[in-house]
Amino acid sequence: MYHAIVFLPLIGFLTAGLFGRSLGAKGAEYITTGFLIIAAILSWVAFATHAFSDAEPFTIQVMHWFSSGNLDVNWAFRIDTLTVVMLVVVNTVSSLVHVYSIGYMHHDPHRSRFFAYLSLFTFAMLMLVTSDNLLQMFFGWEGVGLASYLLIGFWYKKPSANAAAMKAFIVNRVGDFGFALGIFGIYVLFDSVEFSTIFANVSSVAEGNGEPIMSLFGYELDSGGALTALCLLLFMGAMGKSAQFLLHTWLPDAMEGPTPVSALIHAATMVTAGVFLVARMSPLFEHSQTALTFVTFIGATTAFFAATVGLVQNDIKRVIAYSTCSQLGYMFVALGVGAYGAAIFHLFTHAFFKALLFLGAGSVIHAVSDEQDMRKMGGLRKHIPKTYWMMIIGTVALTGLGIPGTIIGTAGFFSKDAIIESVYVAQNAMSGYGFAMLVIAALFTSFYSWRLIFMTFHGKPRASADVMNHIHESPNVMLIPLYILAAGALLAGVLFMGAFTGHEVGGHHESWYNGFWREALVAGPDNHILAEFHHVPLWVKLSPFVMMVTGFLTAYWMYIKNPSIPKELARQHSALYQFLLNKWYFDEIYDFLIVNPLKWLGRFLWKKGDGWLIDGFGPDGISARVLDITNRVVKLQSGYVYHYAFAMLIGVAALITWTMFGGAH
Repeated sequence: MYHAIVFLPLIGFLTAGLFGRSLGAKGAEYITTGFLIIAAILSWVAFATHAFSDAEPFTIQVMHWFSSGNLDVNWAFRIDTLTVVMLVVVNTVSSLVHVYSIGYMHHDPHRSRFFAYLSLFTFAMLMLVTSDNLLQMFFGWEGVGLASYLLIGFWYKKPSANAAAMKAFIVNRVGDFGFALGIFGIYVLFDSVEFSTIFANVSSVAEGNGEPIMSLFGYELDSGGALTALCLLLFMGAMGKSAQFLLHTWLPDAMEGPTPVSALIHAATMVTAGVFLVARMSPLFEHSQTALTFVTFIGATTAFFAATVGLVQNDIKRVIAYSTCSQLGYMFVALGVGAYGAAIFHLFTHAFFKALLFLGAGSVIHAVSDEQDMRKMGGLRKHIPKTYWMMIIGTVALTGLGIPGTIIGTAGFFSKDAIIESVYVAQNAMSGYGFAMLVIAALFTSFYSWRLIFMTFHGKPRASADVMNHIHESPNVMLIPLYILAAGALLAGVLFMGAFTGHEVGGHHESWYNGFWREALVAGPDNHILAEFHHVPLWVKLSPFVMMVTGFLTAYWMYIKNPSIPKELARQHSALYQFLLNKWYFDEIYDFLIVNPLKWLGRFLWKKGDGWLIDGFGPDGISARVLDITNRVVKLQSGYVYHYAFAMLIGVAALITWTMFGGAH
């Protein structure tokens, strides 16, 4: 079963990629989509079979990969609860994106290539989440990087799409450099890259005698310092892949790809890889409080930063993109404080409502002739009512609509509140900062989410008459995936809350690390979050609810009751507005500090180093001198006999002179 789950997307990719022209676009669509639907169904079977049974984690050997000295690496699947959760997320969303794309990409002439890339993307992510060693994970890690480059730049004739694809690829290479160094260091420390070996020996390594056990960048590190350094290097990779603060700049530009690509990247594949990495390596992170504190700080800062930028964006897809960035910050804060179950729970629920929002946005864009600027929409509620209600469901799930202290609520209500409550009771040095940032981000999330709804669907139409005359609801092939995702956005929280975050049974707390998770994740012995976060003060439980309501009312007041207020506020606070609109000027800062200096250095080395020095004094210089000499020599070949006779006389005179003076000695 697990072989089919992983390899069916690969077979679909190869079939559509190699035989797309023979099969035709329809054939490629149906084959790749059919394989993904089968893989998704099998993933749910695996989830129900493994996660809710007494099955222990196990490994499935696929083949021997390679041996080099003491390094012996197999291609194998590690099957535990974390794996099957990710299989459900990846294959469910990917299969629905495949179905949706049949309608969305209907007029594109290169549909076979598009569906091949989608299946490749899915296969690479499956390789990542099923890996039983770091090298196999790195293979899948780089595979999703390649597939994202191909999909973001799918419309390669658009310069902006090519630029966005390159930006995503290059920024991710920065993070991947840290990830690769972390893998090297782990092999040096544990003499293995297999998770089972690493996890079995991490405690003994952490108990070192204080002597240096590893050298990194010229510094001698003891066991604690080595584990901290390795965790930070691994997290550097996670920061790039999951678009965390400082390495986030690629994510909004990724909107240049087709909308189904945005849904797949933001909901189930690429951006969740970093969260999965930290969760998978939790046994290492639990031995470095410094690393966990840094993870908490970066996650909280990302949640706040991205939410502030989302407040003023006008592109419908960019608003949702910054929402993804912010929600990933929530997940990393949970990981940083040791609430691994809550982090994966939010990853699980987020996949449903974020895919719903992106595909719903795609349905809007499809209806308004590919327009993405919300300032040119408005009044669409009556024209595309099905899409409108799907977007409403996605919005209430994202903002966390629910009644605190009850089981009445959307998926985001349960998972986001679980994170906020866990952070409140955490002992992490950054937990207070994290709690404050997440609560503020909840306010901003509610505001920009309802701002999107009001600007897009309510008020007077701002589109041209021609666009308004052609507005139409999406076909069922695009709407049915929305209905399925909407069910997940509403019900995934209440159905799986106990499994992911634990629940009270007769006064005893059944926690994920001795129940549902079966050692897939590890919490330290001093981690009391699981027992305590159910009993936080009432004001803590109410804080995200109050922020959600406040954000909604503020957006309603500004965009429905008094639509002139936003423009007036932007005019009065133009500096702040421009600061947020330009995304805190990170792109400009990076251009000034990194991109432009590197471009100058490249031009200098090209013009002076390569052109003037190497070519000038090397092959080009030598050939030029040869040409100079031959051009002068050629002038001697005039064709006149008296010139040649004169040259011969000079030669004879020179020979006689040499003979005379030579004979004198």
